[in-house]
Amino acid sequence: MSEPKTPTPVPAGDTYKGWVFKWTNYIKGYQRRWFVLSNGLLSYYRTQAEMGHTCRGTINLATATITVDDACNFVISNGGAQTYHLKASCEVERQRWITALELAKAKAARMQAESDDSGDDFSPSSPPQAPGQGGGSQNTEVQSALRTLGSKVEDLSTCNDLISKHGSALQRSLSELDSLRLTGEAGDKIRQVTERATLFRITSNAMINACRDFLALAQAHSKRWQKALQAERDQRVRLEETLEQLAKQHNHLERAFRGAAQANATADNKSSAGPGKGEASDEDDDNEFFDAMEEAPEFITVPADPQFHKRSSSNVSGFNSEMCPDDQSLNEEPLAMNQESPSQELVPLKKRRTRIADKPNYSLNLWSIMKNCIGKELSKIPMPVNFNEPISMLQRLSEDLEYHELLDKASKCQSSLEQMCYVAAFSVSSYSTTVHRTGKPFNPLLGETYELDRRRESGYRSLCEQVSHHPPAAAHHAISDRGWTLRQEITVASKFRGKYLSIMPLGTIHAIFEKGNNHYTWKKVTTTVHNIIVGKLWIDQSGEIDVVNHTTGDRCHLKFAPYSYFSRDVARKVTGVVMDKDGKAHYVLSGTWDEKMEFSRVMQSSRGGENGTEGKQKTVYQTLKAREVWRRNPLPEGAESMYYFTDLALTLNEPEEGVAPTDSRRRPDQRLMEDGRWDEANSEKQRLEEKQRIARREREREAASQRTSSQSEDTVDEDSLTDPSLKSAPHENYQALWFERCEDRITGEQVHIYKGGYWEAKDRGSFEGCPDIF
Repeated sequence: MSEPKTPTPVPAGDTYKGWVFKWTNYIKGYQRRWFVLSNGLLSYYRTQAEMGHTCRGTINLATATITVDDACNFVISNGGAQTYHLKASCEVERQRWITALELAKAKAARMQAESDDSGDDFSPSSPPQAPGQGGGSQNTEVQSALRTLGSKVEDLSTCNDLISKHGSALQRSLSELDSLRLTGEAGDKIRQVTERATLFRITSNAMINACRDFLALAQAHSKRWQKALQAERDQRVRLEETLEQLAKQHNHLERAFRGAAQANATADNKSSAGPGKGEASDEDDDNEFFDAMEEAPEFITVPADPQFHKRSSSNVSGFNSEMCPDDQSLNEEPLAMNQESPSQELVPLKKRRTRIADKPNYSLNLWSIMKNCIGKELSKIPMPVNFNEPISMLQRLSEDLEYHELLDKASKCQSSLEQMCYVAAFSVSSYSTTVHRTGKPFNPLLGETYELDRRRESGYRSLCEQVSHHPPAAAHHAISDRGWTLRQEITVASKFRGKYLSIMPLGTIHAIFEKGNNHYTWKKVTTTVHNIIVGKLWIDQSGEIDVVNHTTGDRCHLKFAPYSYFSRDVARKVTGVVMDKDGKAHYVLSGTWDEKMEFSRVMQSSRGGENGTEGKQKTVYQTLKAREVWRRNPLPEGAESMYYFTDLALTLNEPEEGVAPTDSRRRPDQRLMEDGRWDEANSEKQRLEEKQRIARREREREAASQRTSSQSEDTVDEDSLTDPSLKSAPHENYQALWFERCEDRITGEQVHIYKGGYWEAKDRGSFEGCPDIF
């Protein structure tokens, strides 16, 4: 019989790979799949190219059963949860897999049984070794060698059992051959005996290989054991000497402490010395606090430098060292955000609040409010503050900057494709704050503004203004000292569908970087609030985003998968591919919009031939190991009683001096709600709405006197009912104070762009021309 070309299986612990036919369903039957047996786990893929990123299934052999159906078929099951019906190309190939699987199962069972004892061999409580001492590492090496040799001995035992099993089968076949008369069955029996002899040879080869490995390891480690044992003896002597020295030092410190205590007791009447020492101590504490704040940007530095591998946590993981060689400069920027005014460095940063009043538990008949609102625009539904959260839509829009570090990192990138990865992750990060936030923000009044000045802490400052009331539109402009600008004008369209509420943000977001003059744009996806009437409210994001670099033509297509009860994918999944202007893929992004995003560099892409039987070929990307680019910050303690606000959201409505009279922080109904006075907040909300109606009517009269033919069918307020007496003025009748309407040169849309003047007015302390809206 010819020698099979398939490699002979080796003892458990080594990887065994090959093509096996797997039963899929009654329509497609058996399909060829690439199986990999490694470390007691049997995994399969549609193609070999999928091994780097997409595993189709894995079964643990430690608890699995392996049964043989016929000459080529065999079944692997772990008790019902997973069952693989497999078929080899021939009986010899099937037996090779059975041998490898049984060896792997035996070893996996042993490892599982010994897992409880592994802590004794590698005690985590052992003291760390000094840099010059190698006893701990040598002890670990000895233990590892002993465990490996023990495993090889068990492999030999398993192989011996298999040899006995196959030898018995061979003996039975030979006995049957001897008892046969020369009939037509003789040829079949002879072939069977020949195949069984081949199987016996395969198992014997496996045992021989195991014996060879055992001997090689024993010879390689014999001298190391002697050295390791001697090192252990030396280490024990050094530890005994160190313990004796520590005991002497302890006695010395006790005597010194008693002497110092007596000296302090005699100096208690010297009051001047005490406060001086106390002030010095407080000053040291402050210095330590601000040093920790200054080290925070190390969390976004290049990980290729060994010093950055010691960080304990990170919001953003850097790419490789070739990506952003200038990222190290980010560590120094918080030390002096405004280098033109070095004196500002000496001023301590403002301490922001970390709590607000707990949310009151007020009951409300939701159906009595909602039953007459089905199919209406959300802006036409009268809503009490019970459904709100104590921030405005302008403040919610400013929350997009929570992960501004992504843009800081992007501004330092040399490659536009790698910069695109950061921008795409930033576009996803803005949704992480919505996973538990089921409250509705206050719709801003026309002319309402909100500033977020974090220039000294984070290098940026932001301004929002409500530039239109129907449709409600807010303009936003943020600029950073670290070389980026973010601007957007968002109009929210919403529909109440009875069971759920759909919120469709309309408008384009722009990110412009000074370095390279790269200009990115993207839009937001649809937000859906489920279980409006019955059940627990929950939020989902769905749709697609195209992040486009208009300077280079690079593009990133992101897909937000909607939640599905029948889907096997992880919930809130986001995937994307970064491509250049020619359509070549360079990076693959994956993760969830509520937790983290990872990236993988594409090394090669191809069409998956194995998927051709399904009528559609999918692109297969061969990628490097995935690395984290963004992770959501944990919520503060007690967030569930504070509207699930993040650390940034808790500070958005914190009162500040010097803001404009139209700033959202000065809105009285919103402030009353935050303080837990909801009844007063509802009354104040009605007063503000009526005041805005009066202002709207006044603008209409002025417009009518100038253009009598101008009429429009707008509503007045987010919470007003259809009032025929309230006709909104044309869009041109109201002019925003800090933004001007013009055509965007990139998208061609009519948008509001910041025209300047706000921060200068704040520096002067004079906001002339601001309307009285509160």
